[in-house]
Amino acid sequence: MTDETAADDTATDEESGEGTEEPVSTGKMPGRKLILFIVLPVFLVIAGGAGAYFAGLLNPILGIEEDGASEEMAEVPAGPAVYFEMPEMLVNLNTSGRKTGYLKISISLELGSEEDLLLLEGVMPRVVDGFQVYLRELRVEDLQGSAGLQRLREELLLRVASAAKPAQVNDVLFREMLIQ
Repeated sequence: MTDETAADDTATDEESGEGTEEPVSTGKMPGRKLILFIVLPVFLVIAGGAGAYFAGLLNPILGIEEDGASEEMAEVPAGPAVYFEMPEMLVNLNTSGRKTGYLKISISLELGSEEDLLLLEGVMPRVVDGFQVYLRELRVEDLQGSAGLQRLREELLLRVASAAKPAQVNDVLFREMLIQ
């Protein structure tokens, strides 16, 4: 045999897989198997535990009591409600056309106590001013639908609460609202 034929025979042996040794196992787990059998189950257990905690399923096990209803009741006093009727307001709305829009609104404020009523009467010009400035910037589209009325209620409540501090104003109630 010549050197060329010997080289051809070894090349054929390597291609066919003859004469090659199988790799020896070193005891290490390949990267994909490590992720599949160790990391993924640990991640699933942690994610399931977090989901159960945030869903409230672990509250009885951890001894956590739900005080959501009692916290809401603590904000509003259990005594009789005190109402203050604000003077009727008539404001022109912000319109882009030639036609002017008007809003006529009557509001009652629900207060925490009689003392809050006295505090509110003392700052009534400030409250009316805050309402007038806000209402004049509204457009007719802002007042449409129940979502518009809810936004209006929240905005007026924020304004009266900041103007009447430390008086506690629980709610803004609409007695009459006319948009023209």
